[in-house]
Amino acid sequence: MKKVTDTIYYIGCDDADIRLFESQYNVPEGMCYNSFLIIDEKVAIMDTSDKRTMEEWKKNLTEGLDGRKPDYLVVQHLEPDHASGIAEVKAMYPEIKIVCSAKAKTMIPLFFPELNVDDCVIAVKEGDTLELGKHTLHFVMAPMVHWPEVMVTYDALDKVLFAADGFGKFGVMNADPDDWACEARRYYFNICGKYGGPVSTLLKKASQLDINMILPLHGPFLSGEKMQEALRLYTIWSSYGVEAEGVLIAHASIHGCTKAAAEKLADILRAKGCKKVAITDLCRDDLAEAIEDAFKYGKVILAASSYDAGLFPPMFDFLHHLKIKAWQKREVSIIENGSWAPSAGRVMKQMLEEMKNITIKGDLVTLRGVMKEGDIPALEALADAILA
Repeated sequence: MKKVTDTIYYIGCDDADIRLFESQYNVPEGMCYNSFLIIDEKVAIMDTSDKRTMEEWKKNLTEGLDGRKPDYLVVQHLEPDHASGIAEVKAMYPEIKIVCSAKAKTMIPLFFPELNVDDCVIAVKEGDTLELGKHTLHFVMAPMVHWPEVMVTYDALDKVLFAADGFGKFGVMNADPDDWACEARRYYFNICGKYGGPVSTLLKKASQLDINMILPLHGPFLSGEKMQEALRLYTIWSSYGVEAEGVLIAHASIHGCTKAAAEKLADILRAKGCKKVAITDLCRDDLAEAIEDAFKYGKVILAASSYDAGLFPPMFDFLHHLKIKAWQKREVSIIENGSWAPSAGRVMKQMLEEMKNITIKGDLVTLRGVMKEGDIPALEALADAILA
């Protein structure tokens, strides 16, 4: 058990062995599930944990309580990686009250049909408070960050914001402590990327509070300069702004011909003074990292092979993920390759047209098989267009 403040304790768990978070995101450094105890005249548990760490979490809870019985379990987010312990806590402490949003109350039976929510749940709304003694908890609704039942909680005594999935990060608690942004960015755009509007609304609400520390449900606690930098980045991310100047080249190549053209284009961009060129192989690199970079930079070049009179699936999948994450406000150039019937460019353009505020820069470059000397001028022109 770790002391966060004089009366707030960390009882969360690291899961160093998990390799796929939400069954899709690579997490080579594991994951942590944060949970807290507030010890006052009345005792509140702030969220539980994932079923993978439930036995460890219950041990941490028992040690933290040190013989006391909790009065409240505050459920800020009902997703199973944070709420798997609800029924077990109710069984351990039958008189405990579960505090959550009204929407969460309607959703609890979806996961815990055995619970009588009318008997044990206190539904709160925007502006409601809960007195624990010296601590007063203020509830702030945060729907669609990133589920509809989400709320966050502000502790007025210690000026702490319990931020639910906001400000989360992939990795165990102390993974890469000197670089919060990298895995927090990959986490944000893949988990919350679609919900920039609701995140912006929450940031506006949070700006009215005097916050000394942010306690997310994943990742390290944030305070001081790290908290201010996290708030700065979240303001950019939630508005779909450009975080860093540079160009991302995302390629999907069947036999390496399109990849060679993408790498040649990267050299051309650097020769023209582009200080940052990121390149990702959609057939081999982590898709979540490719999505992260697509949001990070303002300019993207797509290079893909034609396939079955359409688009090579790794590029199709990439663009599909960008669409469902509400990717927008970007400049894009397109390279297609097709030996006898080029079709990739048409499909990529159609998919981009379904997104908001995407500007196509330059003419479509069509390759046929291997890149030839005669293709270089078109790549040069494309580089000039995307840099303009």
